[in-house]
Amino acid sequence: MVERRNEARSVAVRCDFAFTSHHSKTARAVLSPRLPLALPVNPDLNARRVNARLRKVLSQLRLALAADELRLDAATLQAHAGDKWFAAHPPDLVVLPKTPEAVATVLRIAHEHRVPVTPRGAGYGYVGGCVPVRGGIALSVAGMNRIKEINPRDFVAVVEPGVITAKLQAAAEKRGLYYPPDPASRADCSLGGNIATNAGGPRCLKYGVTRDYVLGLQVALADGRLVRLGSRCHKNKTGFDLHRMFVGSEGLLGIVTEATLKLLPLPPYRALIGVGFDSTRGAARSLAAIFKAGFLPCALEIADEFTLAAAYKRTKSEQLAGCRAMLFVELDGQERSVRAELADVEQLVAAQKPVFINRAFGGAAVESLWGLRREFSYSLRDTGLTKLNEDIVVPRGRLEELFRFAVRLQQQHGLPVACFGHAGDGNIHVNVMVDYAQPGNRARADAALDDLFKQILAWGGVITGEHGIGLAKKPWWPLAANEDVRQLHRAVKRALDPRGILNPGKFV
Repeated sequence: MVERRNEARSVAVRCDFAFTSHHSKTARAVLSPRLPLALPVNPDLNARRVNARLRKVLSQLRLALAADELRLDAATLQAHAGDKWFAAHPPDLVVLPKTPEAVATVLRIAHEHRVPVTPRGAGYGYVGGCVPVRGGIALSVAGMNRIKEINPRDFVAVVEPGVITAKLQAAAEKRGLYYPPDPASRADCSLGGNIATNAGGPRCLKYGVTRDYVLGLQVALADGRLVRLGSRCHKNKTGFDLHRMFVGSEGLLGIVTEATLKLLPLPPYRALIGVGFDSTRGAARSLAAIFKAGFLPCALEIADEFTLAAAYKRTKSEQLAGCRAMLFVELDGQERSVRAELADVEQLVAAQKPVFINRAFGGAAVESLWGLRREFSYSLRDTGLTKLNEDIVVPRGRLEELFRFAVRLQQQHGLPVACFGHAGDGNIHVNVMVDYAQPGNRARADAALDDLFKQILAWGGVITGEHGIGLAKKPWWPLAANEDVRQLHRAVKRALDPRGILNPGKFV
């Protein structure tokens, strides 16, 4: 096991560039939280040959694209060098297509010259998934941001990939319609990025994740072909479910240029309780009791003692002082039934002797109470420690064990561990908090992550539920997927991207 882990780590930091221009020789990146590494240029690379290829690509792109769709200035290159994770490496050029045809043209040219293309949306990923580690072209779909259709009769929306998630939700709700997936960054992230990572969020407990709302896609393939997959129908069994194969593919198989998304009727009423406990056991057992009684909340979130202590420092909320766990339970539907069910849920929770219960009724009050939950991540950043956010998932029955394990992990490695997230579906954000200025902490963080992922996999869990593999989880990919599974991924990749130009350097 140790040997395989070390092999995975070396793969994560090895960069044999297929295509990198001269400016990348001085580029720096962090390919893991372990060490800031300079991305090495292959010493055998013929710089003049690379530059000649660049000139050919640039010449063709200048003829094919509008002037404002192609950028070479240093500021734009740097702005497209990474996402919200630690890694950064500038591309050789940036293209900002405005149409599916422009995306396809860029891919056709890149395919012809074997130039890497790294797709990106809004750049709000957390695993380095859109870092152009081998240079080449960074292709941003951020400018393709039109909501083309919201159809209340068909219950569908047709969108371009650069549409911000919250923008679609607001537009749909004005028409009495509902797009449930709600990643924490929904005010900033784009639907194309959500599709690439199969994004989730609190409401996915009841309503499902992004893939459950993708009815059809237009995709630009690696060789420049544009294909339409799926449909606008809510049921479809015509051939393979090909459109969903691109959901969660992290830009490795094709680039989404249009999406047809399922909408639902907007629930007319919402209510929420925020419940404080003196132990995580009380919170976890309340959760189990809610499910056992037959309730399915639209969101069920949990936070541990370290997270709440940080939130207390940020918000000065006296209720959080001394609170060791907190549970948020939201119900939605018709007002009469929501109020009645929430009263029943409160009785279940009361059996665990909570230290307080906050109640919110109606959309505005619910959003206000959720505001506290949204402060958690910012509160952890306020500590000044580096937050290694691991979006692991465990079977629901392991939740209480997970919190006990997090305490042991903290004690064993001498690093704070903060846990909060989507308790209802077992997707907990385990944050290893590190002060890298302290000697030995880098190695301790390394060992803590190894132990965390090893235990999660032993429980039958998974190493990522929302963020994807990207670069951050690449060292543990061989542990999470056996050789047969990895070979199947490689076979699909070769079939759709035989020259390996799409988002190279990642997990496939």
